[in-house]
Amino acid sequence: MLVEDGILLKKYWFSVSDIEQERRFRSRNDDPMRRWKLSPNDVLSITKWEDYSRAKDTMFVHTDIPESPWFEVDNEDKRRGRINMIHHLLSQIPYEPVEREPIEIPPRPTSGGYERPPRELQNRVPDYAATLLA
Repeated sequence: MLVEDGILLKKYWFSVSDIEQERRFRSRNDDPMRRWKLSPNDVLSITKWEDYSRAKDTMFVHTDIPESPWFEVDNEDKRRGRINMIHHLLSQIPYEPVEREPIEIPPRPTSGGYERPPRELQNRVPDYAATLLA
């Protein structure tokens, strides 16, 4: 077992309600910049939310051990959930502060005569995002 070999195994489950899941899927579907994140399996999962939740509960019963417990993250608000998880994870790992030498950014040297080529001579990636945001 991993934990018997001294590995710190931290397990997190990002929990979201069925209502929030559906809201996020609809939001992704309405946003051309994020629609790619929505797969056919995601859409099918809306109809399987309760089955998946039961399976998760069963998994917790069989894999939540004192040496490596599951931690459930309230992820109704993604940003808050991520910050809370990161804070919790860092609080679970023993560490010693490391003193770092301060970094000094040197002044930029005087130009040696370099001139950037005109941008129109370069192969450039078109700004597709501008057309989506218009």
